[in-house]
Amino acid sequence: MHAYRSHTCAGLTRADVGSTVRLSGWVHRKRDHGGVLFIDLRDHYGITQVLADSDSPAFAEVDKLRAEWVVRIDGLVKGRAPELVNPKIPTGEIEVFIQAIEVLGAAEELPLPVFGEVDYPEETRLKYRFLDLRREGLHANIMLRSKVIRSLRNRMEAQGFTEFQTPILTASSPEGARDFLVPSRLHPGKVYALPQAPQQFKQLIMVAGFDRYFQIAPCFRDEDPRADRSPGEFYQLDMEMSFATQEDVFGVIEPVMRGIFEEFGGGRPVTAEFPRIAYRDAMLKYGTDKPDLRNPIEMQVVSRHFAGSGFKIFANLLEQDGNEIRAIPAPGGGSRKFCDRMNAFAQGEGLPGMGYIFWRKGDDGTMEAAGPLAKNIGPERTEAIRLQLGLGEGDAAFFLGGAPSDFEAVAAKARNVIGRELGLTVEERFDFAWIVDFPMYERDPETGRLDFSHNPFSMPQGGLEALGAQDPLDVLGYQYDIVCNGVELSSGAVRNHRPEIMYEAFRIVGYDRHYVDAHFGGMLSAFRYGAPPHAGIAPGVDRIVMLLAGAENIREVIMFPMNQRAEDLMMGAPSEPTNEQLRELGLRVVAKT
Repeated sequence: MHAYRSHTCAGLTRADVGSTVRLSGWVHRKRDHGGVLFIDLRDHYGITQVLADSDSPAFAEVDKLRAEWVVRIDGLVKGRAPELVNPKIPTGEIEVFIQAIEVLGAAEELPLPVFGEVDYPEETRLKYRFLDLRREGLHANIMLRSKVIRSLRNRMEAQGFTEFQTPILTASSPEGARDFLVPSRLHPGKVYALPQAPQQFKQLIMVAGFDRYFQIAPCFRDEDPRADRSPGEFYQLDMEMSFATQEDVFGVIEPVMRGIFEEFGGGRPVTAEFPRIAYRDAMLKYGTDKPDLRNPIEMQVVSRHFAGSGFKIFANLLEQDGNEIRAIPAPGGGSRKFCDRMNAFAQGEGLPGMGYIFWRKGDDGTMEAAGPLAKNIGPERTEAIRLQLGLGEGDAAFFLGGAPSDFEAVAAKARNVIGRELGLTVEERFDFAWIVDFPMYERDPETGRLDFSHNPFSMPQGGLEALGAQDPLDVLGYQYDIVCNGVELSSGAVRNHRPEIMYEAFRIVGYDRHYVDAHFGGMLSAFRYGAPPHAGIAPGVDRIVMLLAGAENIREVIMFPMNQRAEDLMMGAPSEPTNEQLRELGLRVVAKT
């Protein structure tokens, strides 16, 4: 017999009754039933119930066991009585009577429990992550992640893509986030950078003549963490294809995403078609470029109903260019209590409030508009608003006004809250969409300076002619995002593979040829030797698994995550370098003032 096990803790069935077996695992739970000791023995694969009665030669040793001790047992498989069968586990029809036991690894008192899913402080969970990973929910999430990655690889290879690895130590490149820098020992005073993404390398792979590339790529960005973004590092399904249009990328990624979410989504419906929504329309209807389409609410511009009205706050706002009034319909939200709650929500988000109108049955039995706004603008205007929004008795509408950039973020949150609270958002499904036609440029509201709004390596729609003839703020890029349930899974683009277009694109935001050559010289040099048109995208693996697992925080699907302060509490990183290490690198630490 094997030194440690003849079967795993999920491998025994009624067909094994009468066999002598050997199992090894952790003591998941111990129960004393009046002279009979029951142990739920757990390994990576599952749980088997083992037991010893007072006649067993191993009884005294079993009595000493504590939670999470690692043991090996030899025993006889017996069938459970029908009324004692546990249908929740594969081994639920049998139990093993212990004949011999050996402790392979004793455990000290646990800093957090493994049995059950007790909510524990995150700092404790991260410090003792090796224990946290033994817990059923987290263990399942990590296994789900592994299966998703394997399936992603299979699906990409089935479409003719080949996996290549790109460098981890590379040159610093401005791609929208801070680089992690690695000092060079051989070249004092110089640094490598960890790649924010394999962006330039994958484009060079296309120039090198490899037609379809993909990689489960590690990416490194010195960013502040969020619930859906891990500090330091993350993984993405990085892909690029030559002689490809935007539609070609969509044609590859849609079946991959649909297939992954159908395979691992637990039967939850997945969008049959991925709608294309222009960035401008997304901001208008949803207040965000990553809308949750499970929520049917769409905002509308209702400025004409408030221009010159008795509600002076909105009327005065509309006298200024660029301002508008938008309405968020709320079917079923027609009560003063709900409206007041949403008004308080807006105040909690830093706005003075959120105007509202709700429609109810009046004293004469007809429908009437109620609320402060209704009194100020009168029945004719409120009726026109109701008809435009398609609302009726028992419904409400909420209003925000000013420069759209000042209120869209709050409007997007309000739309989500309204959808959830009124039961309009369908929770148990996955709704995908493409956001397309992003503007190439945006103006910084504080400095007035033009900057890239998305990816600086993207091809402008209309090419060089558009850059020369159009107002930069009107130039659109072949840039696209894929979103699911309000989560951005990826950004992608048709790449700018022509040097003259790249020089002009950067000139518009104030960077001369010298800057472009200094920062992107390797890629530009390659483009001068015959570059094919190419396009790509890079869906985030962590976020995909987070959605599939129904996790609220991305740390629940990462094996060894950092905390909110980008610290690895288990390994003690970041750590202070030794003086010898600093001398080798020609560095010294200067205290912050």
